[in-house]
Amino acid sequence: MKIALLSDIHANRQALDACLTHAYAQGAERLALLGDIVGYGGDPQAVVERVMELAAGGAIVIQGNHDAMAVSPPVDAETIGELGAQWTHDNLSEAHRDFLAGLPLHARWGHALFVHASADHPEQWRYVLDGAAAERSMDAAASMDSAIRYVFCGHVHQQALYFVTPTAKLMRFAPQPGVAIPVLPHRQWLAIAGSVGQPRDGDTRAMYAMFDDEPARLTFHRVPYDFEAAARAIRATPLPAFFADRLEAGL
Repeated sequence: MKIALLSDIHANRQALDACLTHAYAQGAERLALLGDIVGYGGDPQAVVERVMELAAGGAIVIQGNHDAMAVSPPVDAETIGELGAQWTHDNLSEAHRDFLAGLPLHARWGHALFVHASADHPEQWRYVLDGAAAERSMDAAASMDSAIRYVFCGHVHQQALYFVTPTAKLMRFAPQPGVAIPVLPHRQWLAIAGSVGQPRDGDTRAMYAMFDDEPARLTFHRVPYDFEAAARAIRATPLPAFFADRLEAGL
């Protein structure tokens, strides 16, 4: 089965639509949304509504830190992210907030674990930024169940793949868009799907990945989308203009 891995949508309706269209064209049979559905972007209602529809159709949906913060934003915002969370909270319905609040921190599917940040205490939203963090996340997943061979996450906003060699050495692989990578289950793997709605590597294209469990292959994708329209949606709100600026720069 081909399962599309989409993370860090961040209320970017245009990027989500583009990635879904691309994923279905690539033969996606199921979806896993790995958290941060909202935050930063200007279309939280539309995006949460779409994700709720996808969940009703069988999509796996995980809670991210921005989802949790939008449900219960700090009363006294000290960062622009917290200011954005307050605005997002006020612009979601009670049903939207209940949906976000009820999302799990991780989910299993076959030999895979889906989580927003690290599987090592997922409620602490730890970033997987290097090999040491990847190893902790993989070890935590294995401690949940030794049958887990794949950890799929987001949170970092860039794409990466880590794996354990036959000599128990952890390696990092820099994926190329559109190139299928064999990910055989006799090894352990951790894949960071990147960000649908907030790419931060200097490339404005949205990110997602596709896992095909039958031949055990993983393909990372970059998808052009109308980032100018997404930036305009932000500028039409009281959200900080910085959120729009970074979409236009891919940062």
